[in-house]
Amino acid sequence: MALTIVSTIFVIGLLVLVHELGHFVTAKLTGMRVDEFAIGFGPKLFSLRRGETIYSLRAVPLGGFNDIAGMNKDDNEAGERGYCEKPVLSRMIVILAGSLMNFVLPVVLFFGIFFFSGIDTPNPEPVFGTVLADKPAALAGVQDGDRVLAVNGIPVSSWQDFTQVIQQEALPEGTGEPQPVNLSLERGGEKLQVTVQPTYEKQTQRAVVGVMSSLNHRDVGLIESMQLALQKTGTIIVMMLGALYNLLLELSGTELAGPIGIARMAGEVAQMGIVPLLNFAAFLSLNLGIINLFPLPALDGGHFVTLCVEAVRGKPLSSEALRNIQKVGVALLVLLMLLATANDIMRLFTGG
Repeated sequence: MALTIVSTIFVIGLLVLVHELGHFVTAKLTGMRVDEFAIGFGPKLFSLRRGETIYSLRAVPLGGFNDIAGMNKDDNEAGERGYCEKPVLSRMIVILAGSLMNFVLPVVLFFGIFFFSGIDTPNPEPVFGTVLADKPAALAGVQDGDRVLAVNGIPVSSWQDFTQVIQQEALPEGTGEPQPVNLSLERGGEKLQVTVQPTYEKQTQRAVVGVMSSLNHRDVGLIESMQLALQKTGTIIVMMLGALYNLLLELSGTELAGPIGIARMAGEVAQMGIVPLLNFAAFLSLNLGIINLFPLPALDGGHFVTLCVEAVRGKPLSSEALRNIQKVGVALLVLLMLLATANDIMRLFTGG
């Protein structure tokens, strides 16, 4: 539990810090007055004034904010330094900077991971790199480093052979439940036989024995690390956009996860080490960046749309119109959060 709490605070705190830092720096650079830069919500735990800005840490580490003067034209006390008095382009830059930083952070994290940890690629040999605890293979006595010689007497010479034969033998045509498979293994020069009872994974419709291939490690240099970081970031963005497109087509919110789900995943990943946790933070940062660009009121994307409308009209929307838009946006976000939290609770009870 302690590890889950610490890892959740670390991941969410890092993402919020980077996001709000984007808004903060660009607001300062464009001459806006920032009254407070806060990490978290609720009562202040710590605060420090430097110049005109208060830097604070608050009790609930699930967000953050910049108190930029003049966000509401009717309450602007900063004169020409108020947000509402700045050119549309300056305001657009400030609004988009938060999400932009959420796209920059994964590149930095992936670069550090590749440069300091190198890269691991799957070994094509049929050798077990990791046997997952409490899974069928581990329960049958399979160990890390075991080499597979055959499955049900069918010889295998590569990891691809092993995965294919496992599926065809554990799930023969017309069989609904996975069948036991006999593995011929080599361990330390000795040969042995074990029988494994696979489980069925409904999501992928595959038989699972709970093993991972061994890995080949390679160190990479500065330039290649940056290239790999950019490539991985781009690949994940494309994957996320594809998943989002399918989600909208199906009009299904079953895959949404809220704070409980994120905390649960952070705790599970943290048990695997700091590198998987940083990978998770990078993935979540991209997710946050994309979602924040949705053209929904109360999100950065919604603010950007209203600025585009202002640029076309030549004048801003009325204060009343902006307030009504914000109310709709907050209502939609609350509904999404309730749906995501309901999904989290269902997964807790169903073990999903």
